[in-house]
Amino acid sequence: MQQITEDNFNEVVQNGITLYLLQSVDQMLLSATKERIDFLPHYDTLVKSGMYEYYASEGQNPLPFALAELIDNSLSATSRNTDIRSIQIKLLFDDSQGKSAVAVIDNGRGMTSKQLNNWAVYRLSKFTRQGDFERSERYVRPPPVPRSLNSDISYFGVGGKQAVFFVGQSARMISKPTDSQDVHELVLSKEDFEKKEKNREAIYSGYIRNRKPADSTHITTDDERFLHNLIIEERDKKSFTAVVITGVQPQHIQYLKNYFHLWTRQLAHIYHYYIHGPKGNEISAAIKEISMFEKGKIPKIVNLREIKDDMQTLYIKTAADGFEFKAQVEGEGIVEGIIRYHPFLYDKETYPDDPCFPSSKSDDDDDVDDDCFVVEKGARGKRPIFECFWNGRLIPYTTVEDFDWCAPPKKRGLSPVECYNRISGALFTNDKFQVSTNKLTFMDLELKLKDKNTLFTRILNGQEQRMKIDREFALWLKDCHEKYDKQIKFVLFKGSCARTDLPSKRMQSPWATYASIEWDGKTYKSGQLVKTIKTLPIFYGSIIKFFLYGDHDGDVYATGGEVEISLEPQALYGEKRIIPISKLDRTVSDKSVKKYIEDEMARLPDRLSVTWPEGDALLPNETKLAGTPIGALRIEILNKKGEAMQKLPGTSHGGSKKLLVELKVILHTSSGNKEIISHISQHGGKWPYWFKKMENIHKLGSYTLKLQVVVNESNAGTYAGRPLPSKMFKFTIVEGKPEKFSVGLLDPPFRVGVPFNIPLDLQDEFGHTTQLTSHIDPILEASGLTLRYEEITKEENCTIKGVTAKGLVNNYQGKNFNLKVTLPGLKEDSQVLKIRLLPGPPHQLKVKPDSEILKIENGTAFPFQVEVLDESGNITSQPKLIVHCKFLGAPELPVYAVDCSNAGTNILTGPVVHVQNIKKDQMLKARIEIPSCKNVPPIEKTIKLLPSSHVARLQILSVEGQKAIQIKHQDEINWIAGDVVHNLIFQMYDEGEREINITSTVAEKIKVNWTPRINREHLIQGLLPDVKVPTSIKDVRYCLITYLDDHVSLESAFTVRPLPDEPKHIKCKLKGPNTMQMGEELQSEIDIMVTDQYGNQIQTAASCINSLGISGSGLDKSNVKMTWQDSTQTITVKGIKFKPGPPESKELCFAWREFSDFLRINLTAGPPAKLHLVDWPELEEPISVINGRELQKPLIVQLCDQWGNPSPESNVKISLTKANIVKILPAVQQHKTDENGRANLGVFTIHAPRGEHSLHLKASYSKGILNCPVIKINVLPDPEKPVRLNVKYDKTASFVAGSTFPDFMVSIISEDDNIIKNINPARVSMKMWEGQSSGTRASANVSDLKVLSDKMIPERVGNYSIQFGFVLDKTNILNSEQIIIEVVPNDPVRLLPEPPPATPAVSNVQAVASRTLVKNLCLHIMDEYNNRTGDYLVGKIIAKIECPNEDDTEIPLFQGKVSTVEFPFHYGSAEIVNLVLAENSPGRDSTEYILAFEPDVPGLEKPLEPYRLSFMFYNNFKKQQQMATLTRERDQLSQSILAYRSLFETSNQLVTEMKCNTVESLELNKISKLSQCYAFVNFFFCFNLQLQHVDSLIKQKTLEQEAVMKQPRRTCTLPNYSKGNQDILGKIAHLAQIEDNEAAKVISWHLASDMDCVVTLTTEAARRIFDETQGRQQVLPLDSIFKKTLPDWNRPLPHFRNGKDCFKPIGKPVFARDLLTFPDNIEHCQIVFGMLLGDTIIIDNLDAANHYRKEVVKIAHCPTLLTREGDRIRSNGKFGGLQNKAPPMDKLRGMVFGAPMPKHYYTVSGQLELLQQYRTSVIKLNCANKELDSQLQSLKTPEMQKKKQELAEQEKNLKLIEQKLGMTPSDKGTESFQPTTLDFSDSPIPPKRMRREIVKKLYR
Repeated sequence: MQQITEDNFNEVVQNGITLYLLQSVDQMLLSATKERIDFLPHYDTLVKSGMYEYYASEGQNPLPFALAELIDNSLSATSRNTDIRSIQIKLLFDDSQGKSAVAVIDNGRGMTSKQLNNWAVYRLSKFTRQGDFERSERYVRPPPVPRSLNSDISYFGVGGKQAVFFVGQSARMISKPTDSQDVHELVLSKEDFEKKEKNREAIYSGYIRNRKPADSTHITTDDERFLHNLIIEERDKKSFTAVVITGVQPQHIQYLKNYFHLWTRQLAHIYHYYIHGPKGNEISAAIKEISMFEKGKIPKIVNLREIKDDMQTLYIKTAADGFEFKAQVEGEGIVEGIIRYHPFLYDKETYPDDPCFPSSKSDDDDDVDDDCFVVEKGARGKRPIFECFWNGRLIPYTTVEDFDWCAPPKKRGLSPVECYNRISGALFTNDKFQVSTNKLTFMDLELKLKDKNTLFTRILNGQEQRMKIDREFALWLKDCHEKYDKQIKFVLFKGSCARTDLPSKRMQSPWATYASIEWDGKTYKSGQLVKTIKTLPIFYGSIIKFFLYGDHDGDVYATGGEVEISLEPQALYGEKRIIPISKLDRTVSDKSVKKYIEDEMARLPDRLSVTWPEGDALLPNETKLAGTPIGALRIEILNKKGEAMQKLPGTSHGGSKKLLVELKVILHTSSGNKEIISHISQHGGKWPYWFKKMENIHKLGSYTLKLQVVVNESNAGTYAGRPLPSKMFKFTIVEGKPEKFSVGLLDPPFRVGVPFNIPLDLQDEFGHTTQLTSHIDPILEASGLTLRYEEITKEENCTIKGVTAKGLVNNYQGKNFNLKVTLPGLKEDSQVLKIRLLPGPPHQLKVKPDSEILKIENGTAFPFQVEVLDESGNITSQPKLIVHCKFLGAPELPVYAVDCSNAGTNILTGPVVHVQNIKKDQMLKARIEIPSCKNVPPIEKTIKLLPSSHVARLQILSVEGQKAIQIKHQDEINWIAGDVVHNLIFQMYDEGEREINITSTVAEKIKVNWTPRINREHLIQGLLPDVKVPTSIKDVRYCLITYLDDHVSLESAFTVRPLPDEPKHIKCKLKGPNTMQMGEELQSEIDIMVTDQYGNQIQTAASCINSLGISGSGLDKSNVKMTWQDSTQTITVKGIKFKPGPPESKELCFAWREFSDFLRINLTAGPPAKLHLVDWPELEEPISVINGRELQKPLIVQLCDQWGNPSPESNVKISLTKANIVKILPAVQQHKTDENGRANLGVFTIHAPRGEHSLHLKASYSKGILNCPVIKINVLPDPEKPVRLNVKYDKTASFVAGSTFPDFMVSIISEDDNIIKNINPARVSMKMWEGQSSGTRASANVSDLKVLSDKMIPERVGNYSIQFGFVLDKTNILNSEQIIIEVVPNDPVRLLPEPPPATPAVSNVQAVASRTLVKNLCLHIMDEYNNRTGDYLVGKIIAKIECPNEDDTEIPLFQGKVSTVEFPFHYGSAEIVNLVLAENSPGRDSTEYILAFEPDVPGLEKPLEPYRLSFMFYNNFKKQQQMATLTRERDQLSQSILAYRSLFETSNQLVTEMKCNTVESLELNKISKLSQCYAFVNFFFCFNLQLQHVDSLIKQKTLEQEAVMKQPRRTCTLPNYSKGNQDILGKIAHLAQIEDNEAAKVISWHLASDMDCVVTLTTEAARRIFDETQGRQQVLPLDSIFKKTLPDWNRPLPHFRNGKDCFKPIGKPVFARDLLTFPDNIEHCQIVFGMLLGDTIIIDNLDAANHYRKEVVKIAHCPTLLTREGDRIRSNGKFGGLQNKAPPMDKLRGMVFGAPMPKHYYTVSGQLELLQQYRTSVIKLNCANKELDSQLQSLKTPEMQKKKQELAEQEKNLKLIEQKLGMTPSDKGTESFQPTTLDFSDSPIPPKRMRREIVKKLYR
């Protein structure tokens, strides 16, 4: 608990805090209290929600799933779209347009502000929202659709927020609902939440901006520049929603850029069925487009429909068949499923690979048991079968491995086990299954599906089949395997054949034969050994060929075939068999098959047994000397059992055949094998096979002795395709003992002491090269040389190794010697050869001079003569022979090196030998050696180093009088600032400390750094230049003297530090900013110090403060204080203040003694005290603005101080208040001033009543209210805004029933009470209803503003209301005042009773009642529409009786025996009280008579029709009574028939009018015009006028039109003048357009001074503009132009006279005015540009222009010529110069005529307009046809048929009654009703008058 005081009140007391009123802080509470708290969740709940919700699974990046959440919202928003559903994702990564952003845009129904508010609420699901649905209804679940593709996937109110804050840091929601004119905008950002938390504001609150579409004025930051382009795209959009995410995470940006194809493919996978329809391979109306924009790169744009490699597309493309099923889960859970089969085709599986699940296929061929299979994943790998979709979209992290009925069986099933691994599937659930809020996983799907109560049914042809799902699946899988799998590849086609071994002739041909197949990863080919399975017996054999049924001619795949094998061993069986390929044993090894065959073949000859009875045996691979004999051979033939045999076994195998043994000796040479011995031996019965000894083999080489068993007679070495036993002995014949030799090639060069080899070639007696067999000691001899050798080798290449020669040679180039070689013991034992002997390798060094001690001076070099000798003392050389000399005894001594590679001798020298600081002789060692020859010993010499006589030390001295003070190196000298140091000398010494005389040569090598010029004479004398001391004590002069020659580099330096001089000045320094506000004291202190003449501070006493004076312009000295500061030795001045005045730079003057200094202070404006409007005139005059228009410029306010100076105060809140009747757009918001104290309130649109209004600015600063101006606005009416309708008509006219209306002149009045011209008449409509209420009736569109000139006045009299309407837009109509008219009757036409009387039946009896014809009958005069009229008429009515039969003269008489009776007629009516026949009146019994009432009214131009009433006359009372009853029945039937006829006539008339409307709606003339003008439309007339094809074509043309509009073209950037009045045409630059770029440039430049001129129709309008702009705007009124001098636009060019060319021009001349096109006001624009351009001509170039002018002036005046290259020739002939040369286009600064739309644009626009007209006609036609069909169907209903039957029966009864009565049959009862048929062929649309006449005829 904290006590509240006055000091902490503002900090502690906040909104929502609980206050306790206590006597003291530690007071005990008397009772329990409640303290209100808020525990809203932290904003991280929203901002960081996506961080924990989206996680990577199975190596997948979750970013696409976050984007999918936003697409879910867009799908839901576009679910009600009747046309294209467009969803766009834009990646805005162009740095030039701001920071990176991601935008998701759809054309859905948009969101109202309430719905947008609901969206922002976290976890507000659709089930609990209010205001999201029409009439605030609760959420209604959509009806079931295939695959649950109901777009109902925006569900929980969580995903959108999680997604945007997972992707970035801020989200901007922009939405426009369908029925709104405003765009709603909401921004949620982490930065805003943090700011609100810091300011202790409500975090979960904000504002929704309501603005106009395409209004981006509120976007002011550069980071969001891209929003301007997005907002501009809002134009012409009916509804949309855009989610713009900014602050995108950097890792997300890199992922989106680098893996564009990957994540777009993932999105295509998630929404595959929304993109491609329920089947997955259709075209949907949804467009999901993704585009990425990067700086300097072409945008990447991809439509998800175009992605062909998402997994579902791959599954569908590679699937051969599908198995559809349905699962019913307890409750309302429905799961639709499909399993697809991906067959094995040819050489691989077609199951598509998924990068998230790499397939793993095993190549191991393990033995498979018949009853148990090892399940391998095969094609599918480790992937589960089913992907899961919820409401049609993928749930990525949930899959279902399989179900029991589709899992691989534990035992062998109908299909191979690998078929179960070739299936993929998808499950489609409805919303009754729970998913996580991020839609990544299902909560309980697999658990529910595998519940025992789940019912699976198969879907076949769209119908559920209640069958066993497991059996159905197994049969389907088996069928797929047999139909689609292509597992065996048949290769090496051999041809086609017929198989007569088959019993069925149909199957005997064609059969393709192949030599090989590839099956299960193995290759089987002809000749391969195989074993069968499932055959009796089991066969072993070799493949002959393969058979495949069908007509094939190359490699092909199939599931099976047959193979022909030859049974093995063929020697025993000799049979062939054909079996199915599937019966080949794929597990058997070749080894086991061969073993079986070998066992069978054991009885055949197997091997040979060879012995050597007489010795000299030949062993395998033996080597024999040339001429050695080979002994005799004994041979036996054995089988595998070791039994000897002489003939083949078994009689069935030709056992009678004997076996022989053949011997051959073959020599193998490079040219081929040569047979040198060949013999054949027979078996003697008692003795074996035998061959004699061989002694004639002496040629060297490889030999083979071959023993082969052959068959007697044929000498064949094979039997039954198998070779007979054989044996071969390979041996080699080699050389004999050596007898002679020769010397081979030697390897020079030969060097002294270097060993070399002498190769020897030894030969036997046959001349074969051989080698030594015994030890021999060679003898080597040469004159002058000592020769030795190491050994002689006895190998194949005999060599004397290690021969060395020693002796003297002439020079390093060598000497020739004869060498003799002797081998004792050989027949030819010696050979002589010549060699050249060179010096040997280096062995020692020889150095000159020979003395041991050598003397040199320090700093000089020493030369050595060196020679390199071999061990015999010969000078020798070799490559890279480098001799080094190293000096030892002191640091940093040089190393000498010399190359002796060429001659073996050279001079060894190098750099000088120099030792630092040597004062006396010093001894050094020189070591000379060859580093590359370690065996050569080095030579050492002693060097005596003498001190150098060169300069070694430099010394500086300062001479003061007779005393010289040494200045050491780096010493510091104190001297008066600005003074000069004189008398500096220097001395130089060598290494022995001997002073050196300075010569001119030495002086030239001395340099100093404090002056560029040195007096050489002074240097020779030892004098240094004077040193100038710096003027500032802070500057230190560093002085350096250097000496540099070839031997040494010396330097000596000292520092000169300045000291202050005498006082000369005072210096002022401002400690802090030099800026102060008006009316305030300077916050910074001013320090004043005393300095010398160079500004160096001098220490003074405190008493100097008394003599300090301060002055300045406007200085207020009242608070000036001066204090002395001992620490800094300065005077501090405070309290500087100036009197109020304009902000400026003030100068203060400070004076001390005779010294003074000045200081400049910037005086700025004072604290804000009032506001001032910038760039606006004085506010005494109201600002004129047109109602509904924007102000001319933005309202910019400036903070000012109390003296009117601008105050640069930022973050001052500015607000604008107004009256309620004034509406400002955009809505007024609070603004803050910028760093200059300005606030831009923007450009407002004012909506207010006409007159003056006030806008009040409000600003507060430092808890005070500033003085703010009041802005007076004079709201002018908008001359283009309709506000009311003015209707003029002849008010004295009479509205007679059934006639036509008089002319109504309707004018559209604007706010300025003027008539708006050029109004489309189609926008004016009329409503008319009976009475004076506000009821409505269908509008009647008028053809022009002369309204109702041909419309009918209602036929019924009475009061009617008429109201005219003007369509403002799609939803608003401007209505006129109601016009009340009175419809009066038409001219009198007939006499009618009211009400109609019954048909009388009378007699001439005594009873009066039986003789009464009519009683109380009222007759009235009626017009043709049966309206009562003639109230002004007076006359009489004559009643008489007539007989229809003119021959009948017996006419009844009235009472009193009279034939006529007269009744008075007053005011258009007559009342007949009683009309009675005379008693016993004449008349024919049972006869019909007519009672006629003829009016006699004088003064009528046209007589009235009489009223006639038929009656029956009888002479018998009883009969009269009976007939009276029949008469009443007749009347009732007549009324009923009339009612029925009225009903049917109305229906038929309605059908007739509908047919007319159908013809009218078709508008055949438009369709004909469309098809004639644009041939491209002709194609869709074959579609029976289907609307979808018309819409498709309209869409195509709309896109084409938009593409043309988006093409870059030249535009005029000069701002146009606001057209506040219809008399203003605009600026000249905007009135015309020019297509050609060069012409546009030169004409715009030619009219540059007039481009900004505003053209008006009247001088009054021009004067108003002149006054409004205070004369700054040039104007041109058209009514002030003298039009007689304007050029004729049809006039030919000057060179064309009298109908022909006077000369042939060049350069294509044309009038400049002919290149102009005018978008509007063509006549007025022709006047303007006719006056401005006159007859100016455009031509190609200057040469063509000069030629044209030269020829024209010969015949007429030549106007100004402009060239397309930018040159101008004036009408007076002058050209050239800058004033006659047009600058480049970019120099015109946008003041250039724009380019018109391309011609293709107008072509497409025309096509589009006609297509839209055609579409409207088609819609009308469809509606009319629909209404017509509905009406025709209603006529065929049972109820109407029953009424027609009743009408027929009543007409029949009426006819019978009239026959009984004897009356003439009436028109109503003579026959069944048949509607009158009228011919409309001449008029496809009957006018309403004609149709009304038709109805009259039908009802009379």
